[in-house]
Amino acid sequence: MRQKWGSKIGIILAVAGSAVGLGNFLRFPSQAAQNGGGAFMIPYFISLFLLGIPLMWIEWAIGRYGGLFGHGTAPLIFNRLWKNRVSKYFGAIGVFGPLAIFIYYIYIESWLLGYAFYSLHGSCTHLSNQIGAVEFLRKYQGISAKDIFLVTYLFFILTFIINFTIIYKGIKGGIERLCKFALPVLFVFAIVIAIRVITLGAPVAGHPDWNISNGFGFLWNPDFSSLLNAKIWLSAAGQIFFTLSVGIGVVITYASYLSKGDDIVLSGLTASSLNEFAEVILGGSIVIPLAFAFFGLNGAQEIAQSGSFNISFVSMPLIFSKINYGMVFSFMWFFLLFLAGLTSSVSLLEPAVAFLSDDLGITRKKAVTILGALSFIICQFPVFFLARGVVDEIDFWAGSFFLVVFALAECVLFVWIFGIDKAWSEMHHGAELRIPRFYKFIIKYITPSFLIFILGFWFFQQAVPTFFLKGVARENVPYIVATRAGFALLFIIIALLVRKAHKKHLKLGQ
Repeated sequence: MRQKWGSKIGIILAVAGSAVGLGNFLRFPSQAAQNGGGAFMIPYFISLFLLGIPLMWIEWAIGRYGGLFGHGTAPLIFNRLWKNRVSKYFGAIGVFGPLAIFIYYIYIESWLLGYAFYSLHGSCTHLSNQIGAVEFLRKYQGISAKDIFLVTYLFFILTFIINFTIIYKGIKGGIERLCKFALPVLFVFAIVIAIRVITLGAPVAGHPDWNISNGFGFLWNPDFSSLLNAKIWLSAAGQIFFTLSVGIGVVITYASYLSKGDDIVLSGLTASSLNEFAEVILGGSIVIPLAFAFFGLNGAQEIAQSGSFNISFVSMPLIFSKINYGMVFSFMWFFLLFLAGLTSSVSLLEPAVAFLSDDLGITRKKAVTILGALSFIICQFPVFFLARGVVDEIDFWAGSFFLVVFALAECVLFVWIFGIDKAWSEMHHGAELRIPRFYKFIIKYITPSFLIFILGFWFFQQAVPTFFLKGVARENVPYIVATRAGFALLFIIIALLVRKAHKKHLKLGQ
């Protein structure tokens, strides 16, 4: 018998927990700073209303629909929507994508646990300058020295064990129980820190223009000329997919554990609202304004450009070292990020577990064991080759590009092939809240057109330099090529397993 959620609040918190993660507090401010601050917010909000919210309802509906047939992942659910031999392979992205993201995500997540420890220890809150903060991060990553890398690796092992212990305990006893504890704690910690940020004013003597107010201005004031760059639109759409956990396959799996009469309209909207509050209000009120207030415009931009997550790991410890009770605020910051990362990483594992157990007939405990052994081996590549661009490579393909591809596939299958009228009816079954009717037009025409436009614009502007590794350091090229080859092999293996699962269900007459 397939597992079910224990309560309505449980599923809302679980989906919100999947969405509220490193993307809200680390990736979002980093993406905003790297893509022009306020200019990024225009395609971000457009993507939210025209892509994120429609896709959120689509995925909840697809997942619940597939769950009624005993399917918990996209491959065989897509085949239910469209009886064509290729549909299940598009669905394979919904198993491959989350697993690929998990491979590097859990390593970043383990840094947060380590930094929470070092915050109380005092090692990262006694830093006096930016050079020292960068050097501490590089030592922690094992790039510049190996003296503390053993401790780093131990935190990775501990984080890995925590993730698989939760997954092993199942939906109700593991994921739901975690989210009921983690979400309230991280929201309280984030609100406390945000209030402290807002009351800082201009903390650096001699720089009255380096203040929190101007930090908010940097985030929200747009440079309209930047909107002609396809990379910003793709990054904004990817951020929406990443932060809402749509276009990945996670929401489909979570929704598959619902019952036919469960309200997906209100529940989905509630979970998304919690996520946007965490990202735009809390995430947008902490890192960017603080970085601007302590380092100015150029300093904040330089930190953001140094890497996807460096803006928080470099600037925040240094900032906390300069304020009262910095050790406490630093611990709260990194521990709330660890909880946010944990609720997301367990969701990234669930599609692969559900695929093995639902579609291949392997017991859940055995599926978790197999997945644990496989993913632990693959995780070593981001751990030991971080400096070679492996993490950034996986983040782009799994965390941006394939999210858009998968979102387009599920949108076309559900809305055009399954049919917009059947899709609209499926969304509203058991719903207490009606979706505004204009969204029917958006879901059918605007959302898929927007996705096609983003992909087409990206192929026109960015495809050639990306595929041919233009701008990549020569010494990193072999590692990037190996990363692409490795994940191509992983996708092929998943596709073969999808084919096997499909044949198995055909024999059973399902």
